[in-house]
Amino acid sequence: MTPVILLAAEKKSAEVTDWAARVGWLVGLALFVALVYWLMREGWKWRGTLQGDLPELHTSPDDLGAAKLSMSGRYHGSTTAGQWLDRIVAHGLGTRSRVELTLTDAGLDVVRPGATDFFIPADALREAVLGKGIAGKVLTEGGLLVVTWAHGERLIDSGFRSDRAAEHTEWVGAINSMINKTETEGAR
Repeated sequence: MTPVILLAAEKKSAEVTDWAARVGWLVGLALFVALVYWLMREGWKWRGTLQGDLPELHTSPDDLGAAKLSMSGRYHGSTTAGQWLDRIVAHGLGTRSRVELTLTDAGLDVVRPGATDFFIPADALREAVLGKGIAGKVLTEGGLLVVTWAHGERLIDSGFRSDRAAEHTEWVGAINSMINKTETEGAR
């Protein structure tokens, strides 16, 4: 029995923490995260510079007229039409935010608290569809109201999600009938 007791007494516990190594790893990780964040920010600014040819967004007219539909929800971003991953960041169009949409005879008024508001004139509207994704946001089929509109020389898709997704179908019908009405009147 004596040899077992001697072996147990001779064991020395290992050092619990090597603080210098731990602090070094934490500082290195923090620097790496800061570098990745800075690179992402520079990429975002570069994309905005590349899209500098996009004209300024329209502002709401003084007299919008009577509201046909209104909706509150989320604005998920804008992309080049038909290319749901080519996000447009110029003029704040890439900023996700809460949104209050109002459809009138004049067009679509997009009010975004904390971000740039904009207005889409009725003659700039091209199409409204139910989609499932835009610019890195993927939802269930029909979970996103995607409005295609012309701005300058570019066609843009903007994605909205209502707080009540059942409203999307009504919005698609109202916008598309408004577009058809505008096209019919323009053909005369």
